[in-house]
Amino acid sequence: QVRLVESGGGLVQSGGSLRLSCVASGSLHTIYDMGWYRQGPGRPREWVATINAGGNTDYTESVKGRFYISRDIRKNTVYLSMNNLRPEDTALYVCRVEGGNPHSDWEYDYYGQGTQVTVVS
Repeated sequence: QVRLVESGGGLVQSGGSLRLSCVASGSLHTIYDMGWYRQGPGRPREWVATINAGGNTDYTESVKGRFYISRDIRKNTVYLSMNNLRPEDTALYVCRVEGGNPHSDWEYDYYGQGTQVTVVS
């Protein structure tokens, strides 16, 4: 079992910044990719950013240049630094972790419960 706990969300004015954290614990063995998704009011879940085991990152177009994903492998933690926030960034931000045992067929893919980010103009 893998547990993900997100934190760092809150209410911020347009143009402000927040830093989200997600700590993974449990039977992790090897973490491959860690990422963030978001779901705004009345909208489907949207992929935001991913960082792989090698530190390579990828972002959805709307957050490029504003959001930065990073990870601390020793702490099993992934971060999302969000700058120049806009009202359309308002959403529940959910962490995702994919991992397993590279020497076997065992793999896992978990999502957290999320942390709410609200941006007001």
